[in-house]
Amino acid sequence: MNNRQLFLSHLAQTTDFPLMLEIDRAEGVFLYGPDGSRYLDLISGIGVSNVGHRHPKVLEAMRMQSDKYLHLMVYGEYVQQPQVQLAEALVGTLPAALDNVYLVNSGSEAVEGALKLAKRYTNRPEVICCENAYHGSSHGALSVGGNEQFKRAYRPLVPGVRQIRYGIPEDLNQITENTAAIIIETIQGEAGVRVAERDYFLALREKCTKTGALLILDEIQAGFGRTGTFWAFEQMGIQPDILVCAKGMGGGMPIGAFIASKHLMSVLKSNPLLGHITTFGGHPVSAAASLATIRVIQEEQLTSGVDEKANLFKRLLVHPKIQGIRNQGLMMALVFESFAVLKPIIDRCIANGVITDWFLFCDQAMRIAPPLTITEDEIVFACKKILQSIEEQETIHPPL
Repeated sequence: MNNRQLFLSHLAQTTDFPLMLEIDRAEGVFLYGPDGSRYLDLISGIGVSNVGHRHPKVLEAMRMQSDKYLHLMVYGEYVQQPQVQLAEALVGTLPAALDNVYLVNSGSEAVEGALKLAKRYTNRPEVICCENAYHGSSHGALSVGGNEQFKRAYRPLVPGVRQIRYGIPEDLNQITENTAAIIIETIQGEAGVRVAERDYFLALREKCTKTGALLILDEIQAGFGRTGTFWAFEQMGIQPDILVCAKGMGGGMPIGAFIASKHLMSVLKSNPLLGHITTFGGHPVSAAASLATIRVIQEEQLTSGVDEKANLFKRLLVHPKIQGIRNQGLMMALVFESFAVLKPIIDRCIANGVITDWFLFCDQAMRIAPPLTITEDEIVFACKKILQSIEEQETIHPPL
């Protein structure tokens, strides 16, 4: 059997209609098929490849580390240079109070750890989340997700979870002395790039401080330069009690983290001992790749060009079918009338060599989240192909 047949026969499927793109190699903003076809990746593997695919400095860091050692011991027992250097670099991007890092393998795992930490520290039973939030697909992360369509088949989920509306100040009154934490995306990703007002986040921070509830900020999609600052919360004038990150953190390698103060994190050491455990969290090769990724973002000043590149997308993507563009930096949603209108356009984009998709909870919006390394010429090319795809789709299926 060929690879496509093996894919369908032996890999677990999550839909009846996978994209079935076969990729032979990737570099920069492009993916290449075994037949030589080339695709510009406008979604960065869903917010992962912020520094592009196979950045040379990330590859070199991985090679150097793989020449030394791979897995040695479960997380937190041995002193491993890649882990401690990465933790130091992460802390260096953050406010002084966020000085302690727990390394895991993914965003979902970071959320799981953050939820456990909040409940253990506060000894409170309730967690508040937002409608249309997405924090991952594992059991606890799904429990604090905000879309019932994805949750109903797996109930009962973790108890004690309450939902509020994202960005609605009066709903913050539901945060009380019974609340262990509120977990919230700084920018709602799968809801289609929804950004709450700065005043909302200031009120949220004040309410958490007043009630003793912990503020968990999810920057799994928004972090590592995606919005024009290293962390999106820098633009909100607040800081979290616990920060979760992943995706763009690893330069293409699997890694995540939840980050808090040393005082807060210390509760995982007792009652019970080993309050949170991971075997592969902070894998040395992933940690080396992540450290290199941070250095690339800083040394190449990738955040400084984000707004200019986003504005170029917005200037070029003008068409009667496009009803609007929401964005925070290069985290963008291109709004169409409906999924029925959008899906054929996405299919044409892929056929024309540009990969994009829609959002889990906003299927009438096109996701645009390219590597931060994308050039002006590549943006012009991508926008030309998107507009071409819209026109071609109108020719194939003209409006009634």
